Amino acid sequence: MRLTDLYAGLEHDLNIIEQELERSVTSDHALLSEAASHLLKAGGKRIRPAIVLLAGKFGDYRLDVLKKVAVPLELIHMASLVHDDVIDDADTRRGQLTVKSKWDNRVAMYTGDYIYAKALTIIAELSDPLLHQALSRAIVQMCIGEMEQIRDFFNTAQTVRNYLLRIRRKTALLIAISCQLGAAAAGAPPALYNRLYRYGYNIGMAFQIRDDLLDVLGTERQLGKPPGSDIRQGNITLPVLLALRDPEVRDELLGEIAKIRDADGRADCSRAIGLIRASRGIEEAERLAVRYVDKAIGLLDGLPDIPARRTLAELARFVGRRNY
Repeated sequence: MRLTDLYAGLEHDLNIIEQELERSVTSDHALLSEAASHLLKAGGKRIRPAIVLLAGKFGDYRLDVLKKVAVPLELIHMASLVHDDVIDDADTRRGQLTVKSKWDNRVAMYTGDYIYAKALTIIAELSDPLLHQALSRAIVQMCIGEMEQIRDFFNTAQTVRNYLLRIRRKTALLIAISCQLGAAAAGAPPALYNRLYRYGYNIGMAFQIRDDLLDVLGTERQLGKPPGSDIRQGNITLPVLLALRDPEVRDELLGEIAKIRDADGRADCSRAIGLIRASRGIEEAERLAVRYVDKAIGLLDGLPDIPARRTLAELARFVGRRNY
């Protein structure tokens, strides 16, 4: 199943969200407008806005309210990508030049800051303190997760627990609050939106594990960027950590990672990728992603049996097996 199939029934409202995203990053400053809309025009899965809308189906569904949650959450995600591309020195994303590559690091950093500020401006139109508290906490945790990732570049001694805590902060929490705040903004009761939060947390964890697997297993056409980007920059992800537990490849893989580190981002990482693919780490990482997906689907059992619940279950399954 494709995302377009999952979004059936949401097309009209997602088109409005897309228009709002474009409008929100438009500025009187020509360069700022162009840079801010650059990543937006490259497209994206729009999983966070779709989840906000689906969660809103469990309450009083009002697009005029929900769009003020969906748009800021997607903007925060976009801003983090603009900043990530500076840190990673990435030239492409979604098959397009990154903001830092098309312009420079300075333009990219201020563009990311601008998008963050626009997100906060939009959600400020809603008065519920829960929305602002949850969003600000998520942004704080995202920043901590990014700092932890930088701290652990090329750290092959880190634990799986370190990795899981990092991706919880970097990725899972923003998806979790997409579920929580979509339902809360629609007036759903706390027991329901907290269950949706836990659902979102679990698919967020599965999403990032799958993303890290794709960086090793995928092609440039699938990813929109060269495979092996993580290991090239020193980001030791779950497939690598689990591969390092495999005595068949451990010593050689450690040697390859040291070569990549010493080459300062200019190394050929194909041998390291080959070793990871040949290890037991791939299968073990895939199993963990499936466990998170299964847990997410299980959390839906206590929710009202409406079409949105079934769509959320299909979305979880898509996250667990996606190849882009």
